[in-house]
Amino acid sequence: MFTQRMKLADVIAANHNIILVLPRFGIPLGFGEKSVKEVCGMAGVPVEFMLMICNLYTFDDYIPDVETFASVDMSRLVPYLTASHHYYTHERLPHIGKHIKHIATGMEPKYGQILKQFYDDFRKEINNHFLCEERYDFPKLQALQKGDMVRSTKSHSEKSHGLLVDKLNDLTQIVYKYLPGNGLPEETMELVFDILQLSSDIQKHALVEEKILIPYMEWLERRER
Repeated sequence: MFTQRMKLADVIAANHNIILVLPRFGIPLGFGEKSVKEVCGMAGVPVEFMLMICNLYTFDDYIPDVETFASVDMSRLVPYLTASHHYYTHERLPHIGKHIKHIATGMEPKYGQILKQFYDDFRKEINNHFLCEERYDFPKLQALQKGDMVRSTKSHSEKSHGLLVDKLNDLTQIVYKYLPGNGLPEETMELVFDILQLSSDIQKHALVEEKILIPYMEWLERRER
């Protein structure tokens, strides 16, 4: 497991995907030889919470337990998840969409339309998924964190994660099978890698919600009862 005494640069060297997580904590690059604790202190981020996220992103057998929730400052969970949603919907998906629209113009109209329609449907679905979480789950969590008792309902975060990843995989298969081999090869490869990276990141995001958000909310509900 990562520890707060480790250099943040060494943590990123162990798992380069963590570099995508840093902006969600408001942590810029340029931290030099500073430790995780020092960087978190400068950014005002609870170090144990950041380590929880980094460990979950990196180690397949890491699952936080109830004792962890009780001892860690979890106040940044909702801001972190909201920042993740913003990254997907306002940065990565629009970037992928630009590639798809450009590449689709060089395909047979039938396949180009299928590709664009599949992307548009996926973007609407993931936006609706995030909107439900932000409208229902996050306010419920914040109320529980304040000590308010709320009506127990099934979390929206449990829905659709697998389907979202499956749809991204389907989108990749469409690119593999139907994009013209003689047109825009560099952009096509960039698109494939963008989709694969997004799929991997969303799977980790789903883990944060399934292994941290949902159990933490359930623990808070039990505590209030």
